[in-house]
Amino acid sequence: MKNILLIGIAASFMLTSCVTKKKYADLDYRLRKKQELLDDATIKLNMCMEDKASSKSEIRVLREKVDLLKNTNSSLLNNVGDLASLSKKEAENLERSLESIKEKDMQIKTMRDAISKKDSVTLALVTSLKGALGNINDEDIEINVEKGVVFISISDKLLFNSGSYSVNRKAEAVLGKVAKVVNDKPDIEFMVEGHTDDVSYKKGELIDNWDLSVKRATSVVRILQNKFDVDPKRITAAGRSYYIPLKDNDTKDNRAANRRTRIVVLPKLDQFYNMIEEGMKAAK
Repeated sequence: MKNILLIGIAASFMLTSCVTKKKYADLDYRLRKKQELLDDATIKLNMCMEDKASSKSEIRVLREKVDLLKNTNSSLLNNVGDLASLSKKEAENLERSLESIKEKDMQIKTMRDAISKKDSVTLALVTSLKGALGNINDEDIEINVEKGVVFISISDKLLFNSGSYSVNRKAEAVLGKVAKVVNDKPDIEFMVEGHTDDVSYKKGELIDNWDLSVKRATSVVRILQNKFDVDPKRITAAGRSYYIPLKDNDTKDNRAANRRTRIVVLPKLDQFYNMIEEGMKAAK
């Protein structure tokens, strides 16, 4: 009888534990979804703030020119009095000034439209990457935006075995997801950067950390090109050795964080200026 009672108590405890685990899983899932929404909102806010700051000085210069022209026109009107009494030459000068004001206002609007369009493209790219890589542990791969440039940082432990520059099988699946997003956006170019810690490296044909960082970058580039058909004309491979660390190389964890491969989506400034030129032509 005592054994039966003990079995019953144990069964009740196990059922209670199962319910608690289900609730915990549900809360954890909802928390991760809220965090994803917060991350997306933060990215969008950061882009808006950065682009607002970068364009503020240019807009200020244009506004100063507009104010100068407006003041010139006001002074001209005050001096000549009634518009009907203006000489032909003065009337022509006034008309040119008014046209110049209109053109400057159009330049400001066109620049704002181009910045807004660039921001939309960047946000769409980040959203696509986060969607494709959403199931990857944040410690292994991170996506962020700095001054309108998209960065994908992949940890060393995910891509390579210790001291190796050969991409492992697990990492090929991750690179395949990145390649799919990149191939869907043929207008973008990007650079693959290899980064190491400051521990001296020499093995076989490699004589230092410069060699290792470059080899790791070119290994990733070859996977993207040969296995996932990314156009090589869109890719740049670069090695940065240990000179751009994320953290001080003073602990094992910090050195691990500094060993990474970074994919940088390069801003195409010619496309940005083309958007401005097209906007000016359309306004004429």
